[in-house]
Amino acid sequence: MSSTPLRAAILIVSTTAAKDPSADASESVLRNVFDSEEGKWQVVKTAIVPDVTTQIQRQLTSWSDGPEKVNLIVTTGGTGFAQGDDTPEAVAAVLHRPAPGLVHAMLSSSLAVTPYVSEALALIEEHTPRPDVVVTKVGVGLVGSVLAEDVIARENVPAFRASIVDGYAVVVPSDGNMKGIYPVTAVSHAAPGEEKPLKEGEIARITTGAPLPIGATSVIMVEDTVLKSMTDDGTEEEEVEILAEGVKEGENIREVGSDIKQGAKILSKGEKVSGVGGELGLLAAVGVAEVKTYRRPIVGVLSTGDEIVEHDRPGDLRLGEVRDTNRITLMSAVRQWGFEAIDLGIARDKPGTLEQTLRDGLRRVDMIITTGGVSMGELDLLKPTIERALGGTIHFGRVNMKPGKPTTFATVPVKTNSGERIVKPIFSLPGNPASALVTFHLFVLPSLHHLSGESPAGVPSVPVTLSHDFPLDKGRPEYHRACISVGHDGRLSASSTGGQRSSKVGSLKTANALLCMPKGEGSMKKGNTVQALLIAPIQPS
Repeated sequence: MSSTPLRAAILIVSTTAAKDPSADASESVLRNVFDSEEGKWQVVKTAIVPDVTTQIQRQLTSWSDGPEKVNLIVTTGGTGFAQGDDTPEAVAAVLHRPAPGLVHAMLSSSLAVTPYVSEALALIEEHTPRPDVVVTKVGVGLVGSVLAEDVIARENVPAFRASIVDGYAVVVPSDGNMKGIYPVTAVSHAAPGEEKPLKEGEIARITTGAPLPIGATSVIMVEDTVLKSMTDDGTEEEEVEILAEGVKEGENIREVGSDIKQGAKILSKGEKVSGVGGELGLLAAVGVAEVKTYRRPIVGVLSTGDEIVEHDRPGDLRLGEVRDTNRITLMSAVRQWGFEAIDLGIARDKPGTLEQTLRDGLRRVDMIITTGGVSMGELDLLKPTIERALGGTIHFGRVNMKPGKPTTFATVPVKTNSGERIVKPIFSLPGNPASALVTFHLFVLPSLHHLSGESPAGVPSVPVTLSHDFPLDKGRPEYHRACISVGHDGRLSASSTGGQRSSKVGSLKTANALLCMPKGEGSMKKGNTVQALLIAPIQPS
């Protein structure tokens, strides 16, 4: 067998790259594929031509019939559904003998490498941009943010010796005997002020949280005392009898820094500020006015398709029209998880319109979620628009799962106002309502968590017991919409929300979980345990 490598040529069909070759990223990828074949192939020719049928055909003919003909020509670009995408037709017109077996082999190989959910999630984590760090004022607006740095206490808490009870501040004698009647020489409130030093044999009325008078060594609870007399005007205590025995120094006193020491780490990088109030309380207590956090991304939600109309448009639907349920439900889901959602409207099935809508949206938001336009329909223009018009990279275009197989994840380069080039994610979800919401929770939410510095990313998972038989899909793993409830014994049980057709938006009513069902024949029987991905709070049964 000859060791001479076969000769290959790469033809890039792109009007954009024909004007500016630096815009092409496909040649280097294809060269790497040939190089991986360990000397079996040599790329001897490359060319870039615009989306013009005659120019495509002229280049193909030159390489196949000319004096330096090659063994294999690989074309890239021009295979979408836009008006100018003519590569398949241009190639078909110059073929002398089709080879359908090769086409079937390519399709078979492609289907064999459709990623599973875990592989898709790994690609999302790899290609989601890292979060931006911003300085945020400490206040209710901080809730939901993730800290981008450790937070150190600036002050001691308490900053002074304070009483932990209502009672009387005293100077404990060496024998600890405090029984007797004492004059009340001062009153110490929680409000700031000056106090004169306290001497042995004197006591000072003190309230919870108030600073101890200078010289005080302990606090007697008011329950261990008896009021003996008031001042003549009846407004102040004059004498109090102390009943407590064996009083020790330091009783009922919070020492300086006993709660929080100055210089101590009170919150760690990566912690999320919850709405419960604990983190905000810590920050306020030590006088921290602002902290570094990861900026929370803004999400744009877009529907695509000529058949889509606003959900609240008055009047009856015309034949073929569909009310837009996805936009309102996805925006609700985005906000439920604490992110800002912006309505990008409906984009019609025209390449230029879709491109401009996406460009405008990418200037306003950090991520775009679209629905529709990712299946194999004649007018599904989203993928070619992302790749060719926007110069984006599609990291996966389908996932081995049910529902939501045609889910697409891409990143698109964007130039900022400062001239910096960054990438922004685009998730193209299926148009069926149930598929869109399932894939949002499975794929979009983890990406949002990566963008905002939150860990772990995605929805939590818990084991649950099936309360009845669940049908299995023999071809793909399924994420079954279900309602999880807590029984009297504390165990979690799962019930189906009903029919699981991907177009059935009602299957998400009452749903708070997605059951991870394996592919298989028949059904998963009642009493079996499966993992459930929680998308909403669990309710008691």
